[in-house]
Amino acid sequence: MLALPSEYTHIHVEQPGGAEVMQLSRSPLPVPAAGQVLIRVHAAGVNGPDIKQRVGAYPPPPGASPIIGLEVAGDICALGEGGLANGKSAIRYAP
Repeated sequence: MLALPSEYTHIHVEQPGGAEVMQLSRSPLPVPAAGQVLIRVHAAGVNGPDIKQRVGAYPPPPGASPIIGLEVAGDICALGEGGLANGKSAIRYAP
């Protein structure tokens, strides 16, 4: 198993607009809580809701993260208490 980095790279959107509002950022790697897993992402999809969120036509729920990307595929690399195992393949889809 590879060592985990202290940060991860992501794209976030703080305000609606064109492609110029997408910001490439680095943030501290989150620690999964009980019942959660951390996925080392190998592929991420950009779908209609991501684009609509970026242009302001699909506001995220209050308190939602400004990080776009509802769908990812990769491997579990860290676990919260209980549940799955490191190294297993995983997908994430958030409605």
